[in-house]
Amino acid sequence: MEVISTNTNGSTIFKNGAIPMNGHQSGTSKHLNGYQNGTSKHQNGHHNGTSEHRNGHQNGISEHQNGHQNGTSEHRNGHQNGTSEHRNGHQNGISEHQNGHQNGTSEQQNGTISHDNGNELLGNSNSIKLGWFSEFSALWPGEAFSLKVEKLLFQGKSDYQDVMLFESATYGKVLTLDGAIQHTENGGFPYTEMIVHLPLGSIPNPKKVLIIGGGIGFTLFEMLRYPTIEKIDIVEIDDVVVDVSRKFFPYLAANFNDPRVTLVLGDGAAFVKAAQAGYYDAIIVDSSDPIGPAKDLFERPFFEAVAKALRPGGVVCTQAESIWLHMHIIKQIIANCRQVFKGSVNYAWTTVPTYPTGVIGYMLCSTEGPEVDFKNPINPIDKETTQVKSKLAPLKFYNSDIHKAAFILPSFARSMIES
Repeated sequence: MEVISTNTNGSTIFKNGAIPMNGHQSGTSKHLNGYQNGTSKHQNGHHNGTSEHRNGHQNGISEHQNGHQNGTSEHRNGHQNGTSEHRNGHQNGISEHQNGHQNGTSEQQNGTISHDNGNELLGNSNSIKLGWFSEFSALWPGEAFSLKVEKLLFQGKSDYQDVMLFESATYGKVLTLDGAIQHTENGGFPYTEMIVHLPLGSIPNPKKVLIIGGGIGFTLFEMLRYPTIEKIDIVEIDDVVVDVSRKFFPYLAANFNDPRVTLVLGDGAAFVKAAQAGYYDAIIVDSSDPIGPAKDLFERPFFEAVAKALRPGGVVCTQAESIWLHMHIIKQIIANCRQVFKGSVNYAWTTVPTYPTGVIGYMLCSTEGPEVDFKNPINPIDKETTQVKSKLAPLKFYNSDIHKAAFILPSFARSMIES
């Protein structure tokens, strides 16, 4: 499938990372040499509400005329106010002006695009400001994680969510859904390795596995380390995520063509409900947070369908939020799982540098049948054995000791989870 280059519901989808240059349109904003967005109009000089710029710059209480003075600040050729520095342009707080003018959090440089060594960023994006991506969400109120953006690669709106991919200065390519980081190319491997190897390392000879979500392909990549696997179904609700994988992660998307793999574009909850009873050895739920299209994947009816689709002694692993922010969500997930799964129910966690609070949790459950001891791996992928061999690159994070340690919880979390 090809990533399309069009406008959908007011959001622009960019092909090959390109962003319109001369005229710019996104939602309600239109830029044609002069710039107009809502209440702002720019004609050679720039006027936005209370600010007017004509060769010199005036914004409310500030006036700049060759030398610039604002309250306690004085500007002569080089200008400094508090922690801001001005060189041939003017900066206030976190804003920077280079041959253009900014009021509030908006940036104008020949339009709403910031140019840095040929890279182009959306200046009017909800999450990218002044070359930095910031992750805001009601799920982690009062805090936001930020990454410096080197280049915006893709931004679009699917039928389900906003999808964005950018090249970061620190962690390589970064995928976000509805403004929340889902995976980073150079920092997301702890999450991926653990969500796969915690469950599959706990059962002998996994053969049939289902992945819900994970359309970018990192989870599938790790799963292919197990030569005993004969069948992998991967169900991704959002075809745009798969398109992004094919375009920007071809080494991952190539695994969709593995003869053992069947890629289904559809609703994961509906797929599990319709699955043959007792068919799968393991189910991996690589979902986003429990809002939007992933909400159903955290509810009791979904877990009931998962339990039915698993063989006796089959296992499921699903991402289960952060112990620092989401204990109320975690407790509800655990309560649902304890009502449904008659084998083992466990909570594990690990560190992921680009997730809120720097950690992420997992629910690991098994159905009634052969006992599953998640805390002691019996199929350790980090050791080359006759059962487990791989031609892939060595693991970066997971090992048998990390596996065991993942189930050791801080006292506050342990008391709440075990109660």
